[in-house]
Amino acid sequence: MMSMIGIAAAFIMPFFNIPLIIRLVKRKRSDDISLLWAGGVWVCIVLMTPAALVSPDTAFRLFGYSNVIFFTAVTFLIFYYRWRPGRGASN
Repeated sequence: MMSMIGIAAAFIMPFFNIPLIIRLVKRKRSDDISLLWAGGVWVCIVLMTPAALVSPDTAFRLFGYSNVIFFTAVTFLIFYYRWRPGRGASN
């Protein structure tokens, strides 16, 4: 039972990135989010992903898959809205 709870939580936790993704898309800006934070977290997730992919622990594998997918989307949007073409100095 504890293992199944861990597996479910590991898979579901990265889905909590969805509200941030929605907020970024609705506002079309990311000025209030640190590029250093987003880039640093993303690099750590990417470096951790190979270990997750080969792990025998199902919870860690599911967390690795879903976390790299959702946080990559978050990071992409943060950088895109900060550096998108046509973004004037007033935006």
